[in-house]
Amino acid sequence: MTITDRFARPRVAVLGATGCVGRQVCAAFAGADYEVIAVARRFAPHIAGYRYRSLDVGGADVPRLADMLTAERAQVVVNATGGWGSTEHEMTYSHVDLVKRLVEAVAEVPQRPRLVHVGTIHEYGPVAPGTVIDENVVPAPRTTYAQTKLAGSEAVLRATAAGDVDGVVLRLVNVFGPHPSPASFLGALSAELRTVSPGQTLELSIAEAQRDHIDARDAAEAVLRAAHAGVVGEVINIGRGTALALRDLVYALVDAAGLDANAVREVGTPVTSKGGDWTQASTTKARERLGWTAAVPVAESVRAMLGALPVSV
Repeated sequence: MTITDRFARPRVAVLGATGCVGRQVCAAFAGADYEVIAVARRFAPHIAGYRYRSLDVGGADVPRLADMLTAERAQVVVNATGGWGSTEHEMTYSHVDLVKRLVEAVAEVPQRPRLVHVGTIHEYGPVAPGTVIDENVVPAPRTTYAQTKLAGSEAVLRATAAGDVDGVVLRLVNVFGPHPSPASFLGALSAELRTVSPGQTLELSIAEAQRDHIDARDAAEAVLRAAHAGVVGEVINIGRGTALALRDLVYALVDAAGLDANAVREVGTPVTSKGGDWTQASTTKARERLGWTAAVPVAESVRAMLGALPVSV
């Protein structure tokens, strides 16, 4: 392959390429005929089809990160890093320090790539049940996870307002579907259900929560559309627009695993959530600005969490 051939297609650098959302973002851009540069700390087999760059974005200095993005000629940069950290230090490192370094690095890249930052609906903080969360809700997060995610999103928005980057923030609702994060409640439950035999009983604490959920593949499609949309310096909520009862999702998973509902015995242990107990995103802005709506049915996402569906990576 010649240098000319290598840069013939548009190029996207996906940071956090091995994660639940990141791997689907890679697949979505590859399907749109992008050359995908998968950026992650460690290699994983499911990104073998992409150009891989090993980099700890949070630990890399700004010049090194800027040099990598410049050398790769990335026209789009997607920040799909982060996760459900367990300590304040871990979450500050992943959600704040990393994003600030990334913003500074993107500002130094000569070709000025588009920056799509993946935030979370939990940045708004807890809301009253029945509230439809639109982009005019003033963020008031209470948990460390939500507070640090908000700080990262605000860093992108400030840099965009200053004219340093061409950025947009997508605030995703809870993500499920294929390859769920093992740190998430549904991801951990999916893994555990694979080990439960008929006749066994699984003790489980289920939060009295109703939350909006989207499939990781739908989330990736929203990211792809945001890369092309003429939306700069804005926040767009990405959700199904429906609050799903967590208990219903649990028993749907149990059923998809081929187990009887009696396989779960609910216990009254208190459940601590990193987000709110009610989330329902407004879908208006996503439809109007991105032409995007959630497309993957809930039942399909549930089956995919258990590996029952073939998934393209």
